[in-house]
Amino acid sequence: MAVMFQAGAARAVLDAACRRAGLDPAGAELLRLGSNAVYRLASAPIVVRVAGDGESAAFVKRSVAVARWLEAEGFPAVRIVSGIEQPMAVAGRLVTFWENAQDREEYARPDELADLLRRLHRLREPEALGLPYFNPFAKVWEPLAEMEGVGDEDRRLLSERADRLHKEYDRLDFVLPFGMIHGDANVGNAIRRHDGRAVLIDLDGFCPGPREWDLVLTSLYYERYGWHTRAEYESFVHHYGFELMNWPGYPVLADLRELMMTLWLGRRITTEERAAREFARRVHAIRTNGSRRDWQPF
Repeated sequence: MAVMFQAGAARAVLDAACRRAGLDPAGAELLRLGSNAVYRLASAPIVVRVAGDGESAAFVKRSVAVARWLEAEGFPAVRIVSGIEQPMAVAGRLVTFWENAQDREEYARPDELADLLRRLHRLREPEALGLPYFNPFAKVWEPLAEMEGVGDEDRRLLSERADRLHKEYDRLDFVLPFGMIHGDANVGNAIRRHDGRAVLIDLDGFCPGPREWDLVLTSLYYERYGWHTRAEYESFVHHYGFELMNWPGYPVLADLRELMMTLWLGRRITTEERAAREFARRVHAIRTNGSRRDWQPF
């Protein structure tokens, strides 16, 4: 599991990486600090991402390779900065440099996300990328084994649910063509650039897989959590051209996705009070088949 950063350690890596790249780190703004650290430079339109020491080098290298491929295809996605060693190894951390797409946080609309996904799903992965095939359960078994501070009953509940979903997932009959997917497609990973254009970010989950997976979060956010309005969801469906909730396999993907979201929180309950409260809320809802309408986004 990635170790949570301390601000001082992250800043030291940033400073060293910028010096090696010929950039000035003075005045850099910390945008996010967790299992990785993200900074926006004041001296150049660049965002620097410092990976946690538990983050796989393969994932970081994948995001760089995918970014370069998408740029060659002219696909609207966040761009890697050219002319700099990527990824750069500094004090055991991998550092990447990205073009700054926006100066203030603004996410794309669901219909814009749908347009991006429809266009992405028409692309063919070049063999040179060599991306591994989609395996959602890699993000299930690992956190189940690593969660600390979770009671035996809760752990048993989540493990039994994972076992059941694994069997059900293996029996699914996917109907959309198999091909390149984003892997974590939601409006949080589609931002608006300075010029107003929507682009995809968070590229390290790209892989060949079932296209239905890229649609399930938007359906889930609308149907179970109420995080999207009906109008927003209908616009998403119209722009993509497929209603996932009419497919019989939707409940399995939805259950699997919310299990993964819950396990992600479960790895943080010993260090983040808010995560611990939300984890307890979600486990209770799963145990009782209760409403998810009070689940909070993370």
